[in-house]
Amino acid sequence: MVFTCERTEKNYTETYDLKLIPASKNQKAKVFVDDRDLDQSDEFGRQIVKNVLITESTVLISMEAHFPPESFDGVQYGAGSVITAITINRATGQLRKAETIKGGILSATLGEGTKTYQEQCTAAKKP
Repeated sequence: MVFTCERTEKNYTETYDLKLIPASKNQKAKVFVDDRDLDQSDEFGRQIVKNVLITESTVLISMEAHFPPESFDGVQYGAGSVITAITINRATGQLRKAETIKGGILSATLGEGTKTYQEQCTAAKKP
């Protein structure tokens, strides 16, 4: 399942493709943004797609990201995490994202706690 989504913040608008693959017997659920796999792990942290659930009316995506302590511009930041829950209404294309930030550089720059965002998506037509 593929959606084309548009995110707008202040004077900036970004369009991206969101591809969803639900879990199967042999493979865990996958999410791709512009063909970039959101399951990532390196020395800067790890991001994991926990679940993708697709029903007739709704798409639900849950993800977790964890970051090690880091130093930036001489300031030391502790470890942090972001828990993300995304809901897409398949009839309207409305995407709602809730991100809970805990600790780390993101908490210092964006603020600790839950932030919600809204975007608009359209389902890509099948070839």
